[in-house]
Amino acid sequence: MLTTCPECELPVSDKALSCPHCGYPLQPDKTVRKPRSKNNKRRRLPNGFGQISEIKNRNLRNPFRAMITVGKTPEGHPICKPLKPESYFATYNDAYAALVEYNKNPYDLQPAITMQELYDKWLPEYEKTVKDTKAVENAWEYCSSVYSMRVMDIRARHIKGCMEEGVAIVKGTERTPTATMKNKIKSFFNLILDYALEYEIVDRNYSRTFKLTDEVVKECHNVKKEHIAFSDEELKSLWEHVNDKRGIDIILIQCYSGWRPQELGLIELENVDLEAGTFKGGMKTDAGTERIVPIHSKIKQLVERKYKEAEELGSKYLLNWVDPNVRNKKNIKLTYNRYNKAFGLICTELGLNPEHRPHDGRKHFVTMAKKCGVDEYAIKYMVGHKISDITEKVYTQREFDWLKSEIEKLK
Repeated sequence: MLTTCPECELPVSDKALSCPHCGYPLQPDKTVRKPRSKNNKRRRLPNGFGQISEIKNRNLRNPFRAMITVGKTPEGHPICKPLKPESYFATYNDAYAALVEYNKNPYDLQPAITMQELYDKWLPEYEKTVKDTKAVENAWEYCSSVYSMRVMDIRARHIKGCMEEGVAIVKGTERTPTATMKNKIKSFFNLILDYALEYEIVDRNYSRTFKLTDEVVKECHNVKKEHIAFSDEELKSLWEHVNDKRGIDIILIQCYSGWRPQELGLIELENVDLEAGTFKGGMKTDAGTERIVPIHSKIKQLVERKYKEAEELGSKYLLNWVDPNVRNKKNIKLTYNRYNKAFGLICTELGLNPEHRPHDGRKHFVTMAKKCGVDEYAIKYMVGHKISDITEKVYTQREFDWLKSEIEKLK
């Protein structure tokens, strides 16, 4: 029921303790009840979910530590260890979100994990850091003898066994490791056991306790041939057949840009600016990734043609490999193996030096650039080599018109 406030004469409920309009006390004999204080105590985390603790009395940027439960003591108390790879967070909610994500798909690696299980967990993480994992995948094929072994039981003798006696099935044929593959197998174990060491599965990386034998090192050195540039006659022959032999246009693009063979197939259309005359790509090193290279005038039409071809194919990559003898046009990615095979056929059909390899287009670019007087720092930037001189590095990045004028020195 409404009544009238004696102070402001406005309508007010007869149950009100004070006038909502002017604040006049209507029932002074009754005390105003204090609102309930909010309970700021956080809810207890579920059993086995993990723990979050705040490190106090220290000026930390990330004071909340997230711990995961990995087992129980004989007395039933939880055994916890820091969440990997990040344990400390700025807020409680950040730490809680990390534990929620972990519990959705626990990636903690148990001590009894096998090499196969470790490989399956490690490879996706490794793929985030590199663009091509073919080398480690090939090396893993020779390690079948340790697939079911516990990681904690791996010793140097097991790794050496894979290097010396490992067998892989390649196109239905058994193969034993070459000297180069032995080197790749050891490098693979270096990486994957470092990962195991980080997650405390092992307390030592036995792959790093020994070096390659002198015989293997010598054999690797003998196998590794020097790259050679194309001669004037060979380059002329490539230009003469650019329109009638598949793959020559890719070789010529490499000769006038300096991309690595693997980088050629990774150049995306969105990183090709035909109007500005540039393409961006790169891999392998910090200096080599995301570098912008001017499109030389001699290969401009070739790049435009490949760009149009990629659009018609619906590919996101500039350079593709379409085999007219294969109906399936979905698998058109220009891989190193495809480029290597085509490169060999071209050398044979045109009578080029049989010692040529897919990397030689890059070698040709560097050789011709030096011969034509291209600035040393411009060459380093365009091929992705490290520039130690900070002043020169910044200058090269800022003065892109200068880079374009330098690359046009190539004839």
